[in-house]
Amino acid sequence: MAQQSLMGNIMKKGIIGVIIGAILVVFAKMTHFPFVFQVMFFMYAMLGAFVFILLDAPTMKRLEGPKAAIALVVFYVILSLVFTGGASGLPQYDPEIEKGKIDKILKRRKAMTEQGKAEVLIARVKALDERAIAIDKKLNSLGADKIEVVEEVGSVATSAGGDDILALGKEQWELQECYNCHKLGGEGGKKRGPIMDNIGSLMTPAQLREKILYPKTWMAEGFDKQYKKGKMPDKYKDLMFDEEIDVLVAFLASLKDTSVDTPKPIKMN
Repeated sequence: MAQQSLMGNIMKKGIIGVIIGAILVVFAKMTHFPFVFQVMFFMYAMLGAFVFILLDAPTMKRLEGPKAAIALVVFYVILSLVFTGGASGLPQYDPEIEKGKIDKILKRRKAMTEQGKAEVLIARVKALDERAIAIDKKLNSLGADKIEVVEEVGSVATSAGGDDILALGKEQWELQECYNCHKLGGEGGKKRGPIMDNIGSLMTPAQLREKILYPKTWMAEGFDKQYKKGKMPDKYKDLMFDEEIDVLVAFLASLKDTSVDTPKPIKMN
């Protein structure tokens, strides 16, 4: 009879643990927690159910002396194995991935030595000279009354010369971990910031640059609380070089997916 009561208690509290775990998983998914956290929340719910089952379990026979010491050691060994085994089954932190990000960030900073600065300046002068020649030819061929005014997204000079600006901008998006707060292409974001898929249709390159450097100058519609709390950091003007900001702005300005409801930016005083 006692065994039936124990089994009934295990079944009852086990089912409650599963239900609570499922609720936590759904809540975590709705609030955009990563999958690993969803699994952890479920495991915590089951661990809580297990603890409550133990509290109602029949009292064990009292152990004394060496038997008590051995039982304590065995208990901790089993507990350690359970926690270690459970943790090893979860996705693991990969230091090589973070090391790769750091190397990419430092790569540009290493180039900004005296020699690197000189090379960048030479590349810029050369690019400007070529552009000046091209504009001069265009003016001569079109005439003053046919000149077209073209809005540009900053001039970006790279030592390689063949790098794609948008690819470099996307790289900055990844390196600066913008996806932690913003969703793009259905990935990333924890609702700290607006979806970015159509931001290029709503803000000019100059406005995007202003927002990155001085976050308080613009607020996304519906993000009043996040704006007041200063969720977007103002570190980028000190953390990023002008060239890195230029390519990031170019990348953001190219995001014009009108099928995605990107919140309207509001200019703040």
